Amino acid sequence: MRKNYLKFLPVLTGALILVMLAVSCKKDRPVVVPDPVNFAKLGLYEQIGTGNVGRRIFIAVSQVGTQSFAASPYGLVFDTGSTGMTIDANGLLPASMITSSGIQVAGDSVTVNGITVTTQQAIVTFGGVDGETQEYGNLAYAPVTIGDVNGSVTTPRIPIFLYYKIVDVTTGKQLAAHSNDVFGVAPGVSFASRFIASPLSYFKLADNITSGFRLPVLNNASFNTSPTYVPNSLYIGLTPNDLNASGFVMHPLGYSAIGGYSPNITSTITYNGQSIPGTILFDSGTPSNTIIENSAATSNMITLPVNANVSILTGQGFSYQYTTVSNYNVTEVENPSYSRDNRTIFSINFFLSNEYLLDYTNHRIGLKNN
Repeated sequence: MRKNYLKFLPVLTGALILVMLAVSCKKDRPVVVPDPVNFAKLGLYEQIGTGNVGRRIFIAVSQVGTQSFAASPYGLVFDTGSTGMTIDANGLLPASMITSSGIQVAGDSVTVNGITVTTQQAIVTFGGVDGETQEYGNLAYAPVTIGDVNGSVTTPRIPIFLYYKIVDVTTGKQLAAHSNDVFGVAPGVSFASRFIASPLSYFKLADNITSGFRLPVLNNASFNTSPTYVPNSLYIGLTPNDLNASGFVMHPLGYSAIGGYSPNITSTITYNGQSIPGTILFDSGTPSNTIIENSAATSNMITLPVNANVSILTGQGFSYQYTTVSNYNVTEVENPSYSRDNRTIFSINFFLSNEYLLDYTNHRIGLKNN
């Protein structure tokens, strides 16, 4: 996930959308079992910055523990590039517990407002050399209500990262409360704590539903300067049809002892007539520029010119291509010695023309052109 956070103003309209399994039968007739359906379908909020630059998608969170804010939910960046939920403690814990030096916890842990805060502390960093933010906080546990009056589901008690301050690394300035709440849905575990994983991975599902989620293509027309609710933007729980008959190209994920399963996918990247090997992160939390990492680049960072052609081909045969324009699909090339990151990061623009699926159970990412 890269920096460039936009203010979220939740909109409360619509109705709950939850699809549950049903079985019907009648005497002397065979039992009819309908096709499996997703555990839940929720909407996301879409927003864009001024000048048609900087897209964001947000997911509403309307309750943590017993602390409800349904009338004005928090908007968390929906981020396929990081793992775990991070949220500011302000508004969730009593103000007396939050100081400039940390969250006050008596003993090993304390439970307030249905939120158990531990003494395990960490610092979570988002962004790259062009702008980093750091969150300071504690490992905590609580049930979380995802969604709002338009539709919601509640997790069991899950681990989250509760931060008490967020700092701009470049300036050293402390940022406003809740300016970087993140809903990280990537596989693996958080670098803040190995106990923290994606909030979407904790639901108890039916036997024929696989743990994971699917993102249909984002609705480009709904990206406005004010957050716009788009129903059915997130499918939680994967059906056999999602996994086997919907045309996704599946990519098995690699494993490391530190972070668990990685969302990075081995690919060949082509631009300016040259092809280079690399690993790609498809990152809904990067709001604008795609960043290609090339160890042979002669400059720390350059921006490809307008009308440059960029394409990728993954090791599993998924292909994607686009042409840069002045305010869309802007693409930079960086040398990893400068960026300190070997991954090529495709921004949220990828999700405007491609579908994305993450299978937590079988450790796979599915990609599909639309």
